[in-house]
Amino acid sequence: MKADFRWRFFSAGVLLTAALLLPAGQVLAEAYFDRYGLTPASPSLDLGIQPLGYPSGLISAVMGRDRIMAVQLNKLGHPLKAYPFQRGADMLALLADQRLEAGLLGDVPTILSAATGDVLIVGLVKQTSTSIVAKGEIQIRNLAGKRIGYVENSSAHHTLLQGLASTKLTENDVTLVPMRVDDMPDALARGQIDAFAAWEPAPSIALGQNDKHRIVFRGLSSDYFVINRNFEKHDPEAARVLVAGFVRAIEWMRRSQKNIELAARWAIADVEKFSGKPVALPISQIVAITRREILNVPSAPTIISSPGSPPVLRSEFTFLQGKNKIPKHGDWEKVVTALNYDGLERVMSDQRKYQTKQFDYAE
Repeated sequence: MKADFRWRFFSAGVLLTAALLLPAGQVLAEAYFDRYGLTPASPSLDLGIQPLGYPSGLISAVMGRDRIMAVQLNKLGHPLKAYPFQRGADMLALLADQRLEAGLLGDVPTILSAATGDVLIVGLVKQTSTSIVAKGEIQIRNLAGKRIGYVENSSAHHTLLQGLASTKLTENDVTLVPMRVDDMPDALARGQIDAFAAWEPAPSIALGQNDKHRIVFRGLSSDYFVINRNFEKHDPEAARVLVAGFVRAIEWMRRSQKNIELAARWAIADVEKFSGKPVALPISQIVAITRREILNVPSAPTIISSPGSPPVLRSEFTFLQGKNKIPKHGDWEKVVTALNYDGLERVMSDQRKYQTKQFDYAE
């Protein structure tokens, strides 16, 4: 059986391009994702992805071409459809009411969604740092009064808050400029902003544009693959098939340089269709980012808490709670429950059934 499995959001090319090329200050002026027509608990398994970030964009690019997963999900009555998002925070309401069944999120959106009981946390998508990049500024305290590009409720927003707090600055001491992450390097180069907080590839692009651009602060960050709690409860097997596709994508990229380079080309194509702009990084740098942030993390995608360290995501939860970023009904115990999801463990314990070491990807 040959599955016709493509990311279906690209079929709306002209409409999406128009929606996504809004000026930076109008990121949410007219919610672009409302145009996707997502409905709660639809038969399709609707997945939110972030093609503008690496390595998340490579993982979703590989999953989107997985014929094995497509066949299995179709048999279960849940054909996979994926929808691109500018930032993880845009997915939260859709995960809450099951307009999305799964998503690839940064640590802050993961915490916000898990703390309200909406999702289960499958595994690690990225483990690295996000950066504050500035032009000519070599110390973060020099950012007082400056214009800083950011993506609200993102892992980079968390890094920005940490960086400012490290020198006793707050958000009130700077001018925050909300914008799309892929617009930040050019905005810095043009002088529209003085700095930005972002994840890869934006920092690497900015550093390559001008030798006066410097990283002034780094904060640890991570991305996660999450599944809607209600969806998993009602169809645990479909959830595990999706988890297997996630595992398979990472394993396939680890197998060879050829595979990861092909994944990078697919990711570049996905970005350009989504944003309407060329990708500014060469394949070699995209590969290096992906190796550093996921493929060279030995345990990935399994989430492991280091002995003697706080539980995974606990310090971020506490920090965000102190900044009044956690909803009043947010609960740390719900995050613990989300982290205890055993779907990845079940898939890895029955790799023959879930075909995690078999590969069939559409070009």
